[in-house]
Amino acid sequence: MTARGGGSGVLFERVVRPQLFRVGGGDAEAAHEWTLRRLAALSRRPAALAALRARYAVRTPRTVFGVEFPNPVGLAAGMDKDGLALPAWPALGFGFVEVGTVTAHAQPGNPRPRLFRLRDSEAVVNRMGFNNAGAEALAARLAALPRPIGVPLGISLGKSKVTPLDAAVEDYLASYRALRAHGDYFAVNVSSPNTPGLRSLQDKAHLDALLAALVGEKPVLVKIAPDLTEAAIAELLEVCLARGAAGVIATNTTLARDGLAAADRERGAEAGGLSGRPLAGRAREVVAFVHRETAGRLPVVGVGGILDPDDAARMFDAGASLVQLYTGFIYRGPALVRSIAGAAAGARTPAGRR
Repeated sequence: MTARGGGSGVLFERVVRPQLFRVGGGDAEAAHEWTLRRLAALSRRPAALAALRARYAVRTPRTVFGVEFPNPVGLAAGMDKDGLALPAWPALGFGFVEVGTVTAHAQPGNPRPRLFRLRDSEAVVNRMGFNNAGAEALAARLAALPRPIGVPLGISLGKSKVTPLDAAVEDYLASYRALRAHGDYFAVNVSSPNTPGLRSLQDKAHLDALLAALVGEKPVLVKIAPDLTEAAIAELLEVCLARGAAGVIATNTTLARDGLAAADRERGAEAGGLSGRPLAGRAREVVAFVHRETAGRLPVVGVGGILDPDDAARMFDAGASLVQLYTGFIYRGPALVRSIAGAAAGARTPAGRR
């Protein structure tokens, strides 16, 4: 099955996206919540899901870290933290879905406003702070699904804000134990800039203890920050290889503000992590470094600044085995998923990862 023409992409960008961006008086988080509610309702309508699948689903299978993916384009963590609309995402073309980031304790996250669109830069700044209903609530929702969603499910794990760093391992373990029956893989988020002290868990000693506790029956990936130096990434990768991590997700959002359009610089100065077009180059650099540094032994999920099929192709060429979308989906809609998945049939991928 190949990707169809770009008509639905034009419709999304000219009609649907402007309407979404006006929801809640232009408040980005209000629009996000509005969309999730409607996708959750759609998830309960099998006929509607079938119609979406017929339009958007593309099969370009590949197997990575022992998991078979119907196509290599995934939904990144953060879009559907609590798994409210899980059946809808595969119908919109995604070959895998990552929920979370979820924490052992339910938490409201940071005060609003905490999500900001930078339209001219095709970017987003967020300081959400792992707002979620908690691991037990997510486990209950996943257990209640009437059937599997049809694509691999990843679960992103983070540290609860109330938990001190010296108790982080048990905090992550509590979430993992609650959810291990439901995830096809687990992502260890130690790189969000929006939980105080979290990024220190990328340090060698902290990460070693964390992976020693978590690596086991299910594939465990580590999500890393784009702001690390190459020396710090190399040290992190040594731990990942030594402890049997299944792969790396590169990258999380950045604290840098390079590449913003002039019209976005004031809003871009908001505290939080930046995603979208300005992150694309740095994300590819990190993907390429991880692939080169590990000689391809650690599969890489590339995420950051993918807004068209060429961006995804460059990410695959840099060494990514899979890619994920978040900001690109906000700006381009499901036609982007379909076009990347269709093009991926001929994409170059690291040896042995197809």
